[in-house]
Amino acid sequence: MASKCEVCGKSPGFGNKVSFAGNHVKRERRPNIQTVNVIYNGKRVKMDVCTRCLKAGKVTKAAKSRRSGTSSSATS
Repeated sequence: MASKCEVCGKSPGFGNKVSFAGNHVKRERRPNIQTVNVIYNGKRVKMDVCTRCLKAGKVTKAAKSRRSGTSSSATS
């Protein structure tokens, strides 16, 4: 899975975890990226989007589509 949001460009942040004793350890803060189906330019597309963009409504999630061959209506 990608670690960069395709909407806002949010990517992992790097830095040091510092203990009370002052020991420095490298760490990485990763954004919460989800792969979702969205409506983009009138088409259904899979995109990697952070949850902050999903909550803010920056993308429109596509409705779940049903397969065309599995109709439940009975024809007599």
